[in-house]
Amino acid sequence: MSRGRPTTAGPGRDVAVVAFTQTDLTTEYSGLSEVELLAPVIHEIKERTGLSRFGFTCSGSCDYLAGAPFSFVSALDAVGAWPPISESHVEMDAAWAMYEAWVRLQHGDIDTALVYGFGKSSQGDLRQIMTLQLDPYYLAPLGPDQVSLAALQAQAYLRRCGAKEDDLRAVAARSRAAGLANPHAPDLPEPAADDPYEVAPLRSYDVAPITDGAAAIVLAAGDTARELCDRPAWIRGIDHRADAHALGARDLSRAESARLAGERAGATRAGATRSAGIEVAELHAQFSHEELMLCEALGLSDDVTINPSGGALAANPVMATGLIRIGEAAARIFDGTARRALGHAAAGPCLQQNLVCVLEGDVDG
Repeated sequence: MSRGRPTTAGPGRDVAVVAFTQTDLTTEYSGLSEVELLAPVIHEIKERTGLSRFGFTCSGSCDYLAGAPFSFVSALDAVGAWPPISESHVEMDAAWAMYEAWVRLQHGDIDTALVYGFGKSSQGDLRQIMTLQLDPYYLAPLGPDQVSLAALQAQAYLRRCGAKEDDLRAVAARSRAAGLANPHAPDLPEPAADDPYEVAPLRSYDVAPITDGAAAIVLAAGDTARELCDRPAWIRGIDHRADAHALGARDLSRAESARLAGERAGATRAGATRSAGIEVAELHAQFSHEELMLCEALGLSDDVTINPSGGALAANPVMATGLIRIGEAAARIFDGTARRALGHAAAGPCLQQNLVCVLEGDVDG
């Protein structure tokens, strides 16, 4: 049995994803509160693991989406905070909450962690909300929205690599077709060449749909992981990196922080142009061109299955999308579809921040 260690922190505890669940993801406003959205997910994952309490709990969400301060506190009602629990929160995608939970498990005094993320993009103007993450002195006052900035990046990438809009449409078509086979993703129409532009060169199908939803995973260490799951998805490497905040200070046509995170997590070897045995990759690409950029940065060859779940272009519950990518990658380990899979999460404008998680099943699993 392979007993590799996490790449980021050197020798440490073996930690695995042992359970994953998500809501049915919807593009229509449901009117559900955060607690109502989360409660079924938390209930299901407790049933799957047989656990009612966890050594550590960590969540990811965004108060700007909820329109209320400390919205994650009220969401804890879905988990149960009494008797008191050890809990933390990150104001970003829950994939980073999972990273915090992984670090917490390395301390050795607990064996399980619950991680969840949730977002209701439909109740606000997502483009306007995401403008608030830009530099507050020089860029945010100009008001560029998320899609306009992505279009600038797409144009830079297309010019550098010689790709065409047809290449973007092929990505969107494959993602939406895979989404139709995903019972949790909404039904979206097939991309057409004459679909209108959102912001050129990005057409409507190149942009992830506004989506509400939630997801949760459970991490467990060592023998506890084997007790809770027949085929644990061991975290063999995990790392996250960030590019410069100022968009003019970096090459928008390349995802440099994704490349570095991939190397550090063991997805690729330093100086190599091919991934290290990755069979399935779930990439957090909210725009068609981002998938192409990430495949290049992570050295993913044509024989790697990309986003079999449909990815963010099929369903994009902001603040849970990255965690879902890791959960979907783990699901391929659970069902034996793959032995080595990659989950990726992104945050910030134009792929500014990237997290890469390499998962692996036991050789004899």
